[in-house]
Amino acid sequence: MTSAPEQGATRWKCVCAYDGTHFAGWQSQSAGSAIQDVIEARLARILGGSVRIHASGRTDAGVHARGQVFHFDAAWRHGPEKFLTALAAGLPQTIQLRTLRAVDVGFHARFSATGKLYSYRICLGDTDPFTRPYVWRFHRPLDTDRMAQAATEVLLGRHDFKAFSAFNGTERSDTVRDLRRLDVLRRGRSLRIVAEADGFLYKMVRSLVGALVAVGEGKLSIEQLRELRDSRERTAAVHTAPPEGLFLERVIY
Repeated sequence: MTSAPEQGATRWKCVCAYDGTHFAGWQSQSAGSAIQDVIEARLARILGGSVRIHASGRTDAGVHARGQVFHFDAAWRHGPEKFLTALAAGLPQTIQLRTLRAVDVGFHARFSATGKLYSYRICLGDTDPFTRPYVWRFHRPLDTDRMAQAATEVLLGRHDFKAFSAFNGTERSDTVRDLRRLDVLRRGRSLRIVAEADGFLYKMVRSLVGALVAVGEGKLSIEQLRELRDSRERTAAVHTAPPEGLFLERVIY
């Protein structure tokens, strides 16, 4: 699953937050425009050699995080506090390192995780310029009670979520996930959808949001949503919500 650190190296676990607006997602890109590229470049400058970091999972271009987790192996003898300070000093303001600590060699940011928590934010109408980049601005009425009912009656629990994923490359056969929490929370014109599961498929959270919004608009009935879930087929009825409203809140270990 993961190799042990080289002799003299320590395995480090880091929790970071970032504004994904102007990055090409988490995963390394040939142009060096991903969050992974920026952090690895800073590590290479500090340590004098290339270091590969391993995240709990990818986030797409435009998606944000408050609690992304990654690990890496490196030799550092000055303590985690100085390491964190040195690493953070050369990063852009849009990437913040929250914690850095040494962990057991068996820890893996992805494979040791037992769940993830995401939130998605919608503003019903326009909003101020400080909020606008981080929400889906939606200008049509939504029946949020109906959305909450659909979330509880159809989507919550252990299901095959193939119909709510967008495969990238080779299809995965293990499309069953345990969706432990799916809350539709409204306060005035602000709508927040919170999703927690043992794992998520590619673009699954944004697809779930898109499906719930279709229910809220009256374009999709609760029974049609159930039929869609059971069909295991991706159709045009499921719209992928835009990335700017999505936040990776926490990785659970």
